Amino acid sequence: MNSWQKNKKVVVNYNKALENPIFKIISKAAQELGIETFVIGGFVRDFLLERDFKKDIDIVAIGSGIELALKVSELLPNKPKVQIFKTYGTAMLRFQEIDIEFVGARKESYHFESRNPVVENGTLKDDQNRRDFTINALAFSLNEKNYGELIDPFNGLEDLENKIIRTPLDADITFSDDPLRMMRAIRFASQLNFTIEEKSLVSISKNCERINIISGERIVDELNKILSTEKPSIGFILLYQTGLLDLILPELTALNQVEEIEGHTHKNNFYHTLEVVDNICPNTDDVWLRWAALLHDIGKAPTKKFNKKQGWTFHGHEFLGGKMVKKIFERLHMPLNHKLKFVSKLVMLSSRPIVLSQDIVTDSAVRRLLFDAGENIEDLMILCEADITTKNPNKFKKYHNNFKIVRQKIVEVEERDHVRKFQPPISGEEIMSIFNLKPSREIGVLKEAVKEAILEGEIPNEYKAAYEFVLERGAKLGLTKV
Repeated sequence: MNSWQKNKKVVVNYNKALENPIFKIISKAAQELGIETFVIGGFVRDFLLERDFKKDIDIVAIGSGIELALKVSELLPNKPKVQIFKTYGTAMLRFQEIDIEFVGARKESYHFESRNPVVENGTLKDDQNRRDFTINALAFSLNEKNYGELIDPFNGLEDLENKIIRTPLDADITFSDDPLRMMRAIRFASQLNFTIEEKSLVSISKNCERINIISGERIVDELNKILSTEKPSIGFILLYQTGLLDLILPELTALNQVEEIEGHTHKNNFYHTLEVVDNICPNTDDVWLRWAALLHDIGKAPTKKFNKKQGWTFHGHEFLGGKMVKKIFERLHMPLNHKLKFVSKLVMLSSRPIVLSQDIVTDSAVRRLLFDAGENIEDLMILCEADITTKNPNKFKKYHNNFKIVRQKIVEVEERDHVRKFQPPISGEEIMSIFNLKPSREIGVLKEAVKEAILEGEIPNEYKAAYEFVLERGAKLGLTKV
Protein backbone atom coordinates (compact mmCIF):
# COMPACT_ATOMS: atom_id res chain seq x y z
CA MET A 1 0.00 0.00 0.00
CA ASN A 2 1.37 3.45 -0.91
CA SER A 3 2.01 6.07 1.79
CA TRP A 4 -0.68 8.28 0.29
CA GLN A 5 -3.16 5.44 0.77
CA LYS A 6 -2.29 5.11 4.46
CA ASN A 7 -2.37 8.80 5.26
CA LYS A 8 -3.13 11.44 2.65
CA LYS A 9 -1.31 14.06 4.78
CA VAL A 10 2.03 12.31 4.30
CA VAL A 11 4.14 14.06 1.68
CA VAL A 12 5.24 11.57 -0.94
CA ASN A 13 8.65 12.03 -2.55
CA TYR A 14 7.57 11.97 -6.19
CA ASN A 15 11.17 12.59 -7.24
CA LYS A 16 11.56 8.83 -6.92
CA ALA A 17 9.26 8.50 -9.95
CA LEU A 18 11.69 10.65 -11.91
CA GLU A 19 14.91 8.71 -11.21
CA ASN A 20 15.44 7.87 -14.87
CA PRO A 21 18.05 10.35 -16.20
CA ILE A 22 15.82 11.18 -19.16
CA PHE A 23 13.62 13.36 -16.94
CA LYS A 24 16.50 15.63 -15.90
CA ILE A 25 17.53 15.92 -19.56
CA ILE A 26 13.97 16.87 -20.57
CA SER A 27 13.90 19.37 -17.70
CA LYS A 28 17.18 20.92 -18.86
CA ALA A 29 15.99 21.11 -22.49
CA ALA A 30 12.76 22.79 -21.39
CA GLN A 31 14.65 25.27 -19.24
CA GLU A 32 16.94 26.19 -22.16
CA LEU A 33 13.87 26.74 -24.36
CA GLY A 34 12.08 28.69 -21.63
CA ILE A 35 8.98 26.48 -21.60
CA GLU A 36 7.19 24.60 -18.82
CA THR A 37 7.10 20.81 -19.11
CA PHE A 38 5.30 17.96 -17.37
CA VAL A 39 5.11 14.16 -17.52
CA ILE A 40 1.45 13.20 -17.64
CA GLY A 41 -0.95 10.29 -17.95
CA GLY A 42 -0.24 6.57 -17.73
CA PHE A 43 3.31 6.82 -16.38
CA VAL A 44 2.13 8.92 -13.42
CA ARG A 45 -0.90 6.73 -12.80
CA ASP A 46 1.08 3.49 -12.87
CA PHE A 47 3.81 4.86 -10.58
CA LEU A 48 1.21 5.80 -7.98
CA LEU A 49 -0.40 2.37 -8.31
CA GLU A 50 3.03 0.70 -8.03
CA ARG A 51 2.43 -1.02 -11.36
CA ASP A 52 5.05 -1.76 -13.98
CA PHE A 53 4.58 1.02 -16.50
CA LYS A 54 4.42 0.30 -20.20
CA LYS A 55 7.47 1.34 -22.14
CA ASP A 56 6.13 4.75 -23.10
CA ILE A 57 6.07 8.15 -21.45
CA ASP A 58 3.94 11.17 -22.39
CA ILE A 59 5.48 14.63 -22.04
CA VAL A 60 3.37 17.76 -22.37
CA ALA A 61 5.03 21.12 -23.03
CA ILE A 62 3.49 24.55 -22.68
CA GLY A 63 4.82 25.39 -26.12
CA SER A 64 6.09 23.28 -29.00
CA GLY A 65 6.39 19.57 -28.24
CA ILE A 66 8.30 19.08 -31.50
CA GLU A 67 10.87 21.76 -30.59
CA LEU A 68 11.30 20.20 -27.15
CA ALA A 69 11.86 16.72 -28.60
CA LEU A 70 14.54 18.03 -30.97
CA LYS A 71 16.28 19.82 -28.09
CA VAL A 72 16.20 16.67 -25.92
CA SER A 73 17.74 14.68 -28.77
CA GLU A 74 20.57 17.25 -29.03
CA LEU A 75 21.36 16.81 -25.32
CA LEU A 76 21.42 13.00 -25.43
CA PRO A 77 24.79 11.33 -26.09
CA ASN A 78 23.68 9.25 -29.08
CA LYS A 79 21.33 11.97 -30.46
CA PRO A 80 18.43 9.58 -31.21
CA LYS A 81 16.29 10.14 -34.26
CA VAL A 82 13.17 12.21 -33.65
CA GLN A 83 9.99 11.13 -35.41
CA ILE A 84 7.87 14.19 -36.15
CA PHE A 85 4.12 14.12 -36.78
CA LYS A 86 3.39 17.67 -37.94
CA THR A 87 -0.33 17.01 -38.49
CA TYR A 88 -0.76 16.27 -34.79
CA GLY A 89 1.96 18.57 -33.48
CA THR A 90 3.70 15.66 -31.78
CA ALA A 91 7.14 14.09 -31.84
CA MET A 92 8.67 10.89 -30.50
CA LEU A 93 12.12 9.58 -29.67
CA ARG A 94 13.40 6.37 -28.13
CA PHE A 95 15.63 6.24 -25.04
CA GLN A 96 16.68 3.05 -23.21
CA GLU A 97 13.93 1.02 -24.91
CA ILE A 98 11.36 3.63 -23.85
CA ASP A 99 9.20 5.53 -26.35
CA ILE A 100 8.86 9.15 -25.25
CA GLU A 101 6.14 11.22 -26.90
CA PHE A 102 6.21 15.01 -26.79
CA VAL A 103 3.14 17.15 -27.39
CA GLY A 104 2.32 20.79 -26.90
CA ALA A 105 -0.41 21.53 -24.35
CA ARG A 106 -3.67 21.97 -26.20
CA LYS A 107 -7.39 22.41 -25.91
CA GLU A 108 -9.81 20.58 -28.14
CA SER A 109 -13.26 20.95 -29.64
CA TYR A 110 -15.19 18.31 -31.57
CA HIS A 111 -17.65 17.97 -34.44
CA PHE A 112 -20.51 15.55 -33.75
CA GLU A 113 -19.71 13.36 -36.76
CA SER A 114 -16.05 12.75 -35.87
CA ARG A 115 -13.79 11.88 -32.95
CA ASN A 116 -10.96 13.92 -34.54
CA PRO A 117 -10.74 17.20 -32.61
CA VAL A 118 -10.08 20.75 -33.70
CA VAL A 119 -6.90 21.57 -31.77
CA GLU A 120 -5.63 24.89 -30.42
CA ASN A 121 -2.61 25.72 -28.27
CA GLY A 122 -3.50 25.76 -24.61
CA THR A 123 -2.37 25.71 -20.99
CA LEU A 124 -1.64 22.73 -18.75
CA LYS A 125 -5.17 23.12 -17.36
CA ASP A 126 -6.59 22.97 -20.90
CA ASP A 127 -4.59 19.81 -21.56
CA GLN A 128 -5.74 18.15 -18.33
CA ASN A 129 -9.34 19.11 -19.12
CA ARG A 130 -9.20 17.14 -22.37
CA ARG A 131 -7.98 13.93 -20.67
CA ASP A 132 -10.34 10.97 -20.58
CA PHE A 133 -10.28 10.17 -16.84
CA THR A 134 -9.17 11.85 -13.65
CA ILE A 135 -6.57 9.14 -13.02
CA ASN A 136 -5.04 9.91 -16.43
CA ALA A 137 -4.98 13.69 -15.86
CA LEU A 138 -2.35 13.46 -13.12
CA ALA A 139 0.98 15.14 -13.93
CA PHE A 140 4.44 15.51 -12.40
CA SER A 141 6.25 18.80 -12.92
CA LEU A 142 9.64 18.67 -14.65
CA ASN A 143 10.27 22.37 -13.98
CA GLU A 144 13.17 23.52 -11.80
CA LYS A 145 10.98 25.56 -9.45
CA ASN A 146 8.73 22.62 -8.45
CA TYR A 147 10.41 19.51 -9.88
CA GLY A 148 8.49 16.34 -8.95
CA GLU A 149 5.37 18.16 -7.72
CA LEU A 150 2.05 16.41 -8.46
CA ILE A 151 -0.54 18.50 -10.32
CA ASP A 152 -3.96 16.99 -9.61
CA PRO A 153 -6.84 19.35 -10.52
CA PHE A 154 -9.59 16.68 -10.48
CA ASN A 155 -8.77 14.69 -7.32
CA GLY A 156 -7.39 11.86 -9.43
CA LEU A 157 -5.26 10.77 -6.46
CA GLU A 158 -8.42 10.23 -4.43
CA ASP A 159 -9.99 8.29 -7.31
CA LEU A 160 -6.89 6.07 -7.44
CA GLU A 161 -7.25 5.44 -3.71
CA ASN A 162 -10.94 4.61 -4.07
CA LYS A 163 -10.43 2.64 -7.31
CA ILE A 164 -12.80 4.84 -9.30
CA ILE A 165 -12.95 5.58 -13.04
CA ARG A 166 -14.39 9.08 -13.50
CA THR A 167 -14.29 11.67 -16.29
CA PRO A 168 -12.68 15.05 -15.45
CA LEU A 169 -15.53 17.06 -17.00
CA ASP A 170 -19.15 16.26 -17.88
CA ALA A 171 -19.24 12.58 -18.85
CA ASP A 172 -21.77 13.13 -21.65
CA ILE A 173 -19.45 15.62 -23.32
CA THR A 174 -16.35 13.47 -22.73
CA PHE A 175 -17.93 10.33 -24.23
CA SER A 176 -19.84 12.04 -27.02
CA ASP A 177 -16.73 13.95 -28.12
CA ASP A 178 -14.62 10.79 -28.33
CA PRO A 179 -16.78 7.65 -28.02
CA LEU A 180 -13.72 5.39 -27.84
CA ARG A 181 -13.33 6.68 -24.29
CA MET A 182 -16.37 4.59 -23.33
CA MET A 183 -14.45 1.44 -24.21
CA ARG A 184 -11.32 2.78 -22.56
CA ALA A 185 -13.29 3.30 -19.33
CA ILE A 186 -14.38 -0.32 -19.40
CA ARG A 187 -10.90 -1.50 -20.34
CA PHE A 188 -9.33 0.36 -17.40
CA ALA A 189 -12.01 -1.00 -15.05
CA SER A 190 -11.12 -4.48 -16.26
CA GLN A 191 -7.33 -4.00 -16.19
CA LEU A 192 -7.16 -2.26 -12.80
CA ASN A 193 -10.20 -3.90 -11.16
CA PHE A 194 -11.67 -0.40 -10.65
CA THR A 195 -15.33 0.66 -10.57
CA ILE A 196 -16.76 3.11 -13.09
CA GLU A 197 -18.37 5.99 -11.21
CA GLU A 198 -22.19 5.86 -11.49
CA LYS A 199 -22.71 9.04 -13.54
CA SER A 200 -19.97 8.01 -15.97
CA LEU A 201 -21.45 4.51 -16.29
CA VAL A 202 -24.94 5.89 -16.95
CA SER A 203 -23.43 8.22 -19.54
CA ILE A 204 -21.85 5.28 -21.40
CA SER A 205 -25.26 3.62 -21.73
CA LYS A 206 -26.77 6.93 -22.81
CA ASN A 207 -24.11 7.55 -25.48
CA CYS A 208 -23.44 3.95 -26.56
CA GLU A 209 -24.75 4.51 -30.10
CA ARG A 210 -21.90 6.98 -30.63
CA ILE A 211 -19.54 4.00 -30.85
CA ASN A 212 -20.73 3.61 -34.44
CA ILE A 213 -18.44 6.46 -35.56
CA ILE A 214 -15.35 4.58 -34.28
CA SER A 215 -13.35 2.43 -36.70
CA GLY A 216 -13.29 -1.33 -36.28
CA GLU A 217 -9.52 -1.26 -35.81
CA ARG A 218 -9.81 1.06 -32.79
CA ILE A 219 -12.61 -1.02 -31.28
CA VAL A 220 -10.69 -4.26 -31.73
CA ASP A 221 -7.60 -2.72 -30.13
CA GLU A 222 -9.65 -2.11 -26.97
CA LEU A 223 -11.30 -5.54 -27.16
CA ASN A 224 -7.85 -7.13 -27.40
CA LYS A 225 -6.74 -5.25 -24.30
CA ILE A 226 -9.85 -6.40 -22.40
CA LEU A 227 -9.25 -9.98 -23.58
CA SER A 228 -5.65 -9.69 -22.37
CA THR A 229 -6.67 -8.97 -18.76
CA GLU A 230 -6.65 -11.62 -16.04
CA LYS A 231 -10.46 -11.80 -15.97
CA PRO A 232 -11.96 -10.53 -19.26
CA SER A 233 -15.53 -11.27 -18.12
CA ILE A 234 -15.40 -8.07 -16.01
CA GLY A 235 -15.00 -5.97 -19.13
CA PHE A 236 -17.43 -7.94 -21.30
CA ILE A 237 -20.19 -7.80 -18.70
CA LEU A 238 -19.74 -4.00 -18.55
CA LEU A 239 -19.81 -3.84 -22.36
CA TYR A 240 -23.06 -5.82 -22.26
CA GLN A 241 -24.67 -3.81 -19.45
CA THR A 242 -23.97 -0.49 -21.20
CA GLY A 243 -25.31 -1.64 -24.59
CA LEU A 244 -21.93 -1.43 -26.33
CA LEU A 245 -21.53 -5.17 -26.82
CA ASP A 246 -24.82 -5.46 -28.69
CA LEU A 247 -23.54 -2.87 -31.16
CA ILE A 248 -20.08 -4.41 -31.50
CA LEU A 249 -20.68 -8.18 -31.21
CA PRO A 250 -24.43 -8.89 -31.52
CA GLU A 251 -23.54 -12.54 -32.26
CA LEU A 252 -22.35 -12.79 -28.66
CA THR A 253 -25.25 -11.01 -26.97
CA ALA A 254 -27.67 -13.22 -28.94
CA LEU A 255 -26.51 -16.04 -26.65
CA ASN A 256 -27.87 -14.27 -23.56
CA GLN A 257 -31.22 -16.01 -23.41
CA VAL A 258 -32.68 -19.08 -21.76
CA GLU A 259 -35.88 -20.62 -23.10
CA GLU A 260 -38.13 -23.22 -21.51
CA ILE A 261 -40.47 -25.54 -23.40
CA GLU A 262 -42.32 -28.36 -21.70
CA GLY A 263 -40.01 -28.12 -18.69
CA HIS A 264 -36.84 -28.29 -20.81
CA THR A 265 -34.36 -25.43 -20.52
CA HIS A 266 -30.86 -24.88 -21.86
CA LYS A 267 -27.95 -23.09 -20.20
CA ASN A 268 -27.25 -19.42 -20.75
CA ASN A 269 -24.54 -19.67 -23.38
CA PHE A 270 -23.52 -16.01 -22.99
CA TYR A 271 -22.42 -16.33 -19.37
CA HIS A 272 -21.05 -19.80 -20.12
CA THR A 273 -18.89 -18.24 -22.85
CA LEU A 274 -17.51 -15.61 -20.49
CA GLU A 275 -16.69 -18.35 -17.99
CA VAL A 276 -14.81 -20.26 -20.70
CA VAL A 277 -12.81 -17.12 -21.55
CA ASP A 278 -11.90 -16.63 -17.88
CA ASN A 279 -10.99 -20.32 -17.59
CA ILE A 280 -8.61 -20.21 -20.53
CA CYS A 281 -6.68 -17.13 -19.36
CA PRO A 282 -4.39 -18.84 -16.79
CA ASN A 283 -3.27 -21.25 -19.53
CA THR A 284 -2.54 -18.87 -22.42
CA ASP A 285 -1.57 -15.28 -23.15
CA ASP A 286 -2.39 -15.75 -26.85
CA VAL A 287 -5.11 -13.19 -27.53
CA TRP A 288 -6.25 -15.12 -30.64
CA LEU A 289 -6.80 -18.29 -28.62
CA ARG A 290 -8.82 -16.13 -26.22
CA TRP A 291 -10.80 -14.86 -29.24
CA ALA A 292 -11.53 -18.49 -30.14
CA ALA A 293 -12.87 -19.02 -26.61
CA LEU A 294 -15.01 -15.88 -26.92
CA LEU A 295 -16.54 -16.95 -30.22
CA HIS A 296 -16.63 -20.74 -29.82
CA ASP A 297 -20.41 -20.91 -29.23
CA ILE A 298 -21.67 -18.07 -31.46
CA GLY A 299 -23.31 -20.60 -33.80
CA LYS A 300 -25.66 -21.78 -31.03
CA ALA A 301 -28.17 -18.92 -31.26
CA PRO A 302 -29.01 -19.43 -34.98
CA THR A 303 -28.97 -23.26 -34.76
CA LYS A 304 -31.06 -23.64 -31.59
CA LYS A 305 -34.06 -25.97 -32.00
CA PHE A 306 -36.37 -27.94 -29.75
CA ASN A 307 -37.92 -31.34 -30.20
CA LYS A 308 -39.64 -33.61 -27.69
CA LYS A 309 -37.20 -36.50 -28.06
CA GLN A 310 -33.92 -34.64 -27.71
CA GLY A 311 -34.96 -31.40 -26.04
CA TRP A 312 -32.82 -28.43 -27.05
CA THR A 313 -30.28 -29.03 -29.81
CA PHE A 314 -27.63 -26.92 -31.53
CA HIS A 315 -26.74 -29.21 -34.43
CA GLY A 316 -23.97 -27.87 -36.64
CA HIS A 317 -23.30 -24.84 -34.45
CA GLU A 318 -19.52 -25.34 -34.67
CA PHE A 319 -19.52 -25.31 -38.48
CA LEU A 320 -21.82 -22.29 -38.68
CA GLY A 321 -19.85 -20.54 -35.92
CA GLY A 322 -16.63 -20.98 -37.90
CA LYS A 323 -18.30 -19.30 -40.88
CA MET A 324 -19.60 -16.48 -38.68
CA VAL A 325 -16.07 -15.76 -37.44
CA LYS A 326 -15.06 -14.56 -40.91
CA LYS A 327 -18.01 -12.14 -41.08
CA ILE A 328 -17.08 -10.70 -37.68
CA PHE A 329 -13.44 -10.27 -38.69
CA GLU A 330 -14.50 -8.54 -41.92
CA ARG A 331 -16.98 -6.25 -40.16
CA LEU A 332 -14.50 -5.15 -37.49
CA HIS A 333 -11.59 -4.87 -39.95
CA MET A 334 -9.63 -7.56 -38.11
CA PRO A 335 -6.71 -9.31 -39.84
CA LEU A 336 -7.97 -11.59 -42.62
CA ASN A 337 -4.88 -13.80 -42.52
CA HIS A 338 -3.60 -16.76 -40.53
CA LYS A 339 -5.18 -15.27 -37.38
CA LEU A 340 -8.65 -15.51 -38.92
CA LYS A 341 -7.93 -19.05 -40.10
CA PHE A 342 -6.74 -20.01 -36.62
CA VAL A 343 -9.82 -18.66 -34.79
CA SER A 344 -12.25 -20.04 -37.38
CA LYS A 345 -10.56 -23.45 -37.32
CA LEU A 346 -10.68 -23.73 -33.53
CA VAL A 347 -14.35 -22.69 -33.44
CA MET A 348 -15.18 -25.34 -36.05
CA LEU A 349 -13.28 -28.03 -34.10
CA SER A 350 -14.29 -26.86 -30.62
CA SER A 351 -16.56 -29.83 -29.84
CA ARG A 352 -14.47 -32.62 -31.35
CA PRO A 353 -12.25 -33.42 -28.34
CA ILE A 354 -15.27 -33.06 -26.03
CA VAL A 355 -17.26 -35.65 -28.00
CA LEU A 356 -14.16 -37.83 -28.17
CA SER A 357 -13.69 -37.69 -24.39
CA GLN A 358 -17.24 -38.93 -23.82
CA ASP A 359 -16.83 -42.08 -25.93
CA ILE A 360 -14.30 -44.88 -26.14
CA VAL A 361 -11.16 -43.19 -27.44
CA THR A 362 -10.33 -45.03 -30.64
CA ASP A 363 -7.07 -44.66 -32.54
CA SER A 364 -9.04 -43.81 -35.67
CA ALA A 365 -10.87 -40.90 -34.01
CA VAL A 366 -7.62 -39.56 -32.58
CA ARG A 367 -5.89 -39.79 -35.97
CA ARG A 368 -8.71 -37.80 -37.56
CA LEU A 369 -8.55 -35.19 -34.80
CA LEU A 370 -4.79 -34.86 -35.26
CA PHE A 371 -5.19 -34.63 -39.04
CA ASP A 372 -7.83 -31.89 -38.81
CA ALA A 373 -6.24 -29.89 -35.97
CA GLY A 374 -2.66 -30.29 -37.16
CA GLU A 375 -0.23 -27.97 -35.39
CA ASN A 376 -3.11 -26.40 -33.43
CA ILE A 377 -3.98 -29.57 -31.49
CA GLU A 378 -2.57 -28.24 -28.19
CA ASP A 379 -4.48 -24.95 -28.53
CA LEU A 380 -7.65 -26.93 -29.26
CA MET A 381 -7.18 -29.08 -26.16
CA ILE A 382 -6.61 -25.97 -24.00
CA LEU A 383 -9.85 -24.48 -25.38
CA CYS A 384 -11.87 -27.64 -24.77
CA GLU A 385 -10.57 -28.06 -21.22
CA ALA A 386 -11.58 -24.44 -20.51
CA ASP A 387 -15.04 -25.34 -21.86
CA ILE A 388 -15.67 -27.55 -18.80
CA THR A 389 -17.84 -25.26 -16.67
CA THR A 390 -19.97 -27.78 -14.78
CA LYS A 391 -20.45 -27.01 -11.08
CA ASN A 392 -20.86 -30.71 -10.27
CA PRO A 393 -17.50 -31.71 -8.73
CA ASN A 394 -17.83 -35.35 -9.79
CA LYS A 395 -18.57 -34.45 -13.40
CA PHE A 396 -15.79 -31.84 -13.40
CA LYS A 397 -13.26 -34.44 -12.23
CA LYS A 398 -14.56 -37.05 -14.66
CA TYR A 399 -14.37 -34.75 -17.70
CA HIS A 400 -10.83 -33.62 -16.86
CA ASN A 401 -9.73 -37.23 -16.34
CA ASN A 402 -11.24 -38.11 -19.72
CA PHE A 403 -9.24 -35.33 -21.35
CA LYS A 404 -6.07 -36.75 -19.78
CA ILE A 405 -6.88 -40.04 -21.53
CA VAL A 406 -7.42 -38.22 -24.84
CA ARG A 407 -4.11 -36.35 -24.41
CA GLN A 408 -2.24 -39.60 -23.73
CA LYS A 409 -3.85 -41.22 -26.75
CA ILE A 410 -2.81 -38.25 -28.90
CA VAL A 411 0.82 -38.74 -27.84
CA GLU A 412 0.72 -42.47 -28.56
CA VAL A 413 -0.95 -42.16 -31.97
CA GLU A 414 1.27 -39.25 -33.02
CA GLU A 415 4.45 -41.11 -32.13
CA ARG A 416 3.31 -44.10 -34.17
CA ASP A 417 1.39 -42.64 -37.11
CA HIS A 418 2.81 -39.09 -37.58
CA VAL A 419 -0.44 -37.53 -38.83
CA ARG A 420 -0.18 -34.10 -37.18
CA LYS A 421 1.66 -32.72 -40.23
CA PHE A 422 0.28 -35.29 -42.61
CA GLN A 423 2.00 -35.73 -45.95
CA PRO A 424 0.83 -38.62 -48.19
CA PRO A 425 3.53 -41.33 -48.24
CA ILE A 426 2.93 -41.65 -51.98
CA SER A 427 2.50 -38.63 -54.25
CA GLY A 428 0.06 -37.96 -57.07
CA GLU A 429 2.98 -37.83 -59.51
CA GLU A 430 4.09 -41.31 -58.50
CA ILE A 431 0.56 -42.68 -58.86
CA MET A 432 0.50 -41.24 -62.40
CA SER A 433 3.80 -42.96 -63.12
CA ILE A 434 2.68 -46.33 -61.72
CA PHE A 435 -0.36 -46.47 -64.00
CA ASN A 436 0.94 -44.26 -66.83
CA LEU A 437 -1.89 -41.77 -66.24
CA LYS A 438 -2.34 -38.12 -67.12
CA PRO A 439 -3.91 -35.78 -64.55
CA SER A 440 -7.38 -37.20 -63.97
CA ARG A 441 -10.12 -37.87 -61.43
CA GLU A 442 -8.62 -41.29 -60.63
CA ILE A 443 -5.51 -39.68 -59.15
CA GLY A 444 -7.59 -37.73 -56.64
CA VAL A 445 -9.67 -40.82 -55.82
CA LEU A 446 -6.56 -42.88 -55.07
CA LYS A 447 -4.90 -40.15 -52.99
CA GLU A 448 -8.06 -39.73 -50.90
CA ALA A 449 -8.32 -43.52 -50.48
CA VAL A 450 -4.74 -43.67 -49.18
CA LYS A 451 -5.44 -40.88 -46.68
CA GLU A 452 -8.64 -42.55 -45.46
CA ALA A 453 -6.91 -45.92 -45.13
CA ILE A 454 -4.19 -44.38 -42.95
CA LEU A 455 -6.66 -42.44 -40.79
CA GLU A 456 -8.83 -45.54 -40.32
CA GLY A 457 -5.78 -47.63 -39.41
CA GLU A 458 -6.14 -49.98 -42.36
CA ILE A 459 -2.52 -49.35 -43.34
CA PRO A 460 0.39 -47.68 -41.52
CA ASN A 461 1.61 -44.26 -42.62
CA GLU A 462 4.49 -45.79 -44.60
CA TYR A 463 5.53 -45.80 -48.25
CA LYS A 464 5.57 -49.59 -48.82
CA ALA A 465 2.09 -50.11 -47.37
CA ALA A 466 0.71 -47.14 -49.33
CA TYR A 467 2.31 -48.40 -52.57
CA GLU A 468 0.74 -51.84 -52.20
CA PHE A 469 -2.60 -50.28 -51.27
CA VAL A 470 -2.53 -48.11 -54.42
CA LEU A 471 -1.84 -51.14 -56.63
CA GLU A 472 -4.75 -53.02 -55.06
CA ARG A 473 -7.18 -50.11 -55.17
CA GLY A 474 -6.05 -49.15 -58.69
CA ALA A 475 -6.84 -52.67 -59.92
CA LYS A 476 -10.39 -52.28 -58.59
CA LEU A 477 -10.68 -49.13 -60.70
CA GLY A 478 -9.53 -51.06 -63.79
CA LEU A 479 -6.01 -49.58 -63.77
CA THR A 480 -2.95 -51.62 -64.66
CA LYS A 481 0.60 -51.13 -63.42
CA VAL A 482 3.00 -50.37 -66.27
